[in-house]
Amino acid sequence: MNVYGLIGNPVEHSLSPPLHEAGYEALGIDARYVTFEPDAEAAAAAVSGAADLGVAGLNVTVPFKRDVLDAVDAAPLAERIGAVNTVDFGPLRDGDADRPRGYNTDAAGVKRAFARHDVALDGREAVVVGAGGAGRAAAFALADAGASVTVTNRTAERAVSLAEAVPGATGGGLDDLGERVAEADVLVNATSVGMEAPDETPVPAAHLHGDLAVLDAVYAPIETRLLREAADAGATTIDGAWMLLFQGVEAFEIWTGREAPVDAMNAALRAELE
Repeated sequence: MNVYGLIGNPVEHSLSPPLHEAGYEALGIDARYVTFEPDAEAAAAAVSGAADLGVAGLNVTVPFKRDVLDAVDAAPLAERIGAVNTVDFGPLRDGDADRPRGYNTDAAGVKRAFARHDVALDGREAVVVGAGGAGRAAAFALADAGASVTVTNRTAERAVSLAEAVPGATGGGLDDLGERVAEADVLVNATSVGMEAPDETPVPAAHLHGDLAVLDAVYAPIETRLLREAADAGATTIDGAWMLLFQGVEAFEIWTGREAPVDAMNAALRAELE
């Protein structure tokens, strides 16, 4: 039996176990997915300990995504984003590497969520609201897919700093968000606005329009005010569960080398969110 898992703090309410175990069951893979909650300063020790225990792969969530970089051989995209959320111990176990391989599948989660909804990104104008971890993954994912990216953030300096790292991107504050969204084809909310206070939205309804495709990284609630108002404006809407699903799907495929049973994993995830 292979053991996969998640390190983070906290991880008590993680949706990753049912998501991944639905995939193992659908494909008849003898595996389990468990959670680990190391101390805040113990990211590297947790990765080393997992390797010693024979764990086959780890997902990584807050607050460890940046700390884990020093404990793995990071893939180029993970290096560029500056965060690892998936660790594969296979190369280490097989003697092909001195350290486990680290990936960032959040970016794939963004691209695959748009692809699932038949939204093309190449040549499109994209606005990302938020310059934190999700914003970084979204900005790199969109730029790598050929979109022209604008990063906006409450603290303009953070948006500018992120934009400087993303090819062709621009960054700034929220003062001209309405104008930017009005000219955009793609909008990503990469903030937590709409989660803590479900009646809040990062983008006023007046700025939304029918030519937009809107991805909200918030998945609880599954239908945010932003998505409701975007649908009312005629936009294509993509809830945050799709991004969560596909980052997990990407990790599943890295670990197992098999095509993930997306429908089974999606059904399990949405059952947890009902």
